Amino acid sequence: MKGIEESVKNILLEIGEDPQRQGLVNTPFRVAKMYREVTQGYHKDPVKLINKAIFDVDYDEMVVVANIEYYSMCEHHMLPFFGVAHVGYIPNGKVVGLSKIPRIVDMFARRLQIQENMTLEIAHLLNDTLKPDGVGVVVEGQHMCMMMRGVQKDKAKMITSTMLGSFKDDDKTRSEFLNLIRSERVAG
Repeated sequence: MKGIEESVKNILLEIGEDPQRQGLVNTPFRVAKMYREVTQGYHKDPVKLINKAIFDVDYDEMVVVANIEYYSMCEHHMLPFFGVAHVGYIPNGKVVGLSKIPRIVDMFARRLQIQENMTLEIAHLLNDTLKPDGVGVVVEGQHMCMMMRGVQKDKAKMITSTMLGSFKDDDKTRSEFLNLIRSERVAG
């Protein structure tokens, strides 16, 4: 992480700061440590993350985990974006342990990312792992790259979705999912 520390020192110099100023002396170290933390998703193995927490079931109705908080970094400006993800699927004989869904969201969020890809990656991992009848993922995000720079619109929210299988092909299934997360968004 010495390379990150040196880069941060150079950034401080380029913007007109003194890296030896009392408040900045440890900043390069802290920034390097922060980057390790906010990009830890690169070092997560989805198979180990799920850790055999897939269970056989006869249940074939929709499973939804709503309002999963996430924090990510925009790959274009390396500024944060954050919000909530809503994940649903219809089991086809298998379910995943409840805590694994937020862990999957975090794994993909903790990478330099764009929200569109993150939404796809969550849906495809669940689809490939569980082989369900369908998967739906909706991600809501507020992007600092749009809020504090550029167009500077702090109330704007981006919403992305990926629908696979019955969530894409069946209007009733998609509507049920969207209604369930809509009621959660209102209640939450």
